[in-house]
Amino acid sequence: MSADRCHHHDVKFDGATPSFRRALWIVIALNATMFVVEMTAGAVAGSQALQADALDFLADTATYGISLWAIGSSLRVRANVAIIKGASLAVIGAWVFGGTLYQVLVLGLPDATVMGGVGALALVANLASVLVLMRFREGDANVRSVWLCSRTTPSATSRSWRPL
Repeated sequence: MSADRCHHHDVKFDGATPSFRRALWIVIALNATMFVVEMTAGAVAGSQALQADALDFLADTATYGISLWAIGSSLRVRANVAIIKGASLAVIGAWVFGGTLYQVLVLGLPDATVMGGVGALALVANLASVLVLMRFREGDANVRSVWLCSRTTPSATSRSWRPL
């Protein structure tokens, strides 16, 4: 066995393939659409949970977009992009916490019917994203962060973060 063959399994997938790029574009479109749907429905229903989930869809859209941008960049750039994506989730979490407190203490109860319907649609969109990206679970920090982002979603009906 040649030296190249022995070490080939150590090389991590960096996402530089047309199929990975295509998968990212699909989930970018899906998540951007769900951001608009949930933000609008959240405003109509008075639901902080739907708006929080909409922010998660926006963060996922940005995550997939920055991951698409980082493909082919240096290892350092890709690793830094993964760190930035993680930090952005912390910021969104703080925003959602503050918004939820405001909703509970000031605005009152949201419309449960709208929340349930849009929450079910969000579940379908998240499952579709996972199915599109499932074959790209392993790779460098940039590729792996895309998969990790796809596996987690806030539950619009329970206002808690749960892995799929």
